[in-house]
Amino acid sequence: MGLEIQSDNPKPPTSPTSLPNSIMPQRLPITSDPAVATRKSTQSLTLIPLIFLIYFEVAGGPYGEEPAVQAAGPLLAILGFLIFPFVWSIPEALITAELSTAYPGNGGFVIWADRAFGPFCGSLMGTWKFLSGVINIASFPALCIDYVKLLFPIFGSGLPRYLAISISTILLSFLNYTGLTVVGYAAVALGVASLMPFILMSLIAIPQIHPHRWRNLGQKGVKRDWNLFVNTLFWNLNYWDSVSTLAGEVDNPQRTFPIGLLVAVIFTCLAYLIPLIAVTGAISVDQSLWEAGFMADAAQMIAGNWLKIWIEIGAVMSNIGLFEAQLSSCAYQVLGMAEIGFLPKLCGARAKWFNTPWVGIVASTAIALGVSFLNFTDIISSANFLYSLGMLLEFASFLWLRRKLPELKRPYRVPMRMPGLVMMCAVPSGFLVLIMAIATKTVFLVSGVMTAGGILWFLAMKLCKAKKWCAFSREDEGGERG
Repeated sequence: MGLEIQSDNPKPPTSPTSLPNSIMPQRLPITSDPAVATRKSTQSLTLIPLIFLIYFEVAGGPYGEEPAVQAAGPLLAILGFLIFPFVWSIPEALITAELSTAYPGNGGFVIWADRAFGPFCGSLMGTWKFLSGVINIASFPALCIDYVKLLFPIFGSGLPRYLAISISTILLSFLNYTGLTVVGYAAVALGVASLMPFILMSLIAIPQIHPHRWRNLGQKGVKRDWNLFVNTLFWNLNYWDSVSTLAGEVDNPQRTFPIGLLVAVIFTCLAYLIPLIAVTGAISVDQSLWEAGFMADAAQMIAGNWLKIWIEIGAVMSNIGLFEAQLSSCAYQVLGMAEIGFLPKLCGARAKWFNTPWVGIVASTAIALGVSFLNFTDIISSANFLYSLGMLLEFASFLWLRRKLPELKRPYRVPMRMPGLVMMCAVPSGFLVLIMAIATKTVFLVSGVMTAGGILWFLAMKLCKAKKWCAFSREDEGGERG
C-alpha cells in the first residue's frame, strides 16, 4: 500500500503571509475556549480505538458474508474477499488517509468536496453521506432485537417490538453522548468479544478441513447470482471514508490516520477470510443454505450448540458496535459542517460535560428512529445509491485536488502520479456505476427526491446566511479553498 508518512524537514523560516494558499497548513476551525481545548486534548482518539472504530464503520465481523457463497460457490467467494479489497477497499482507504491528513478537521469528505469544487458540491456531499449513514444506523437496533426475540418471542412484533427498538436506540445513543473515547474503547471490547467465537470456530474446524472443498465453483444446476455476489462484496467492504468525519478528534491525525487505516484494512480482510476459509473447508452443505446468519449454524455443525449461541450473542455485540461507530461519524459530520459554515452555528454545539456534538447525536438518532418503524427496503437501497453518488464525487475531489493543489501539504501522500491515481479511482468508480445502473425505478425516484431535498437545503442555508436569520461560524460559503 506504500503507507509512508512524510516528515517535515527543517527549512529556513518563512513568513506565513508569504506562502501561497496551496501550500499553507490547512486552517480548519478549532475551539477558542481554553477549557474545552484542554478537555479535548485529554480525550483524543488514539490508535487502537481508531482501528476498531474503522473496523465497525466497515464490517463488524464476518456476519453477512455468507450470501457470497450462496451466489457463486466457495472458491469465488474466497477469491472475492481476497481480491476485492485491492479493487475497492485499499483505494478508498488510501484516499481517506491522504485527504484526512491534508485536512485534519471534522467533516471529512464534506471538506474535500468543498475545497475541490465549492460549497454546492460540499453541501450535496454532506446530504448524500449523512442520509446514507443515518438510514443505515436505523437498521442496527432492529437487527439486535431480531436476535433477542429468539430468546424472548414477545419482541417479535407489535408494541413490545417498537418499544424495544426505541429504548435500545436511545440507550445506545446515550453511550455516544458520553464521549468518543468511551465509544472507542467500547468498540475495542465489542470487537474482541464478537470475533472470539469465530477464532475458536476456525481453530476447531482445522482437523475437519478437506482442501478440495475450496475448489468448488458451486453446485451443478445452480445459476450464479452475480448481482448478489457483487453487492455482498461491495457492502461488506465499504465505508472506509466514514471515519474521516472524526479527523479533528484524533490524536496526531497526520501520523495516526495512515497507520490506523492500514491496520484496519488488514484486520478487516482477515476477519472475513479466515472464518470463510475454515467453514467452507470443514463442511459441505446445500449451497442455498448459505444465507445471512448461516455462520451460526455452521458453528453448531463444527463445535456444537454452545458456539452457535455465542456467535448469535456476538452478532448483537457487532450490531451495537456498528451503531456506535456510524452514529459517531454522522454526529461529527454535523459538527464539522457547522464549523465550516454549511449549517447554523447551533448545530456545532458540544455537550458541557463530555464535549460531544449533542445536536448531531440527537438529530441523527431522531431520524434513525423515524426510519426504523418504516418498511425501508427501498429506502436502504436508495441510501446505498446516495452513498455511491457521494463516492463518485469523492474520487473526483481527490483527483481534482491533486491537480489543482499539487503543492498542498500532505503528511501522507498516495505514492502515485496522476495516471496511476486515475486508474486507481476508475476501477471502483466502474463498480459504483454498475451498482447504480441496476437499481430499481423506486430507488431512482427515492434517491432523486432525497437529492432534491439536499439542493433545497443548500439554497435554504444560503438564504438564511444572506438574511442573517441564523448565526453561522463562517459568513462566507464553505471553508477556505486554495
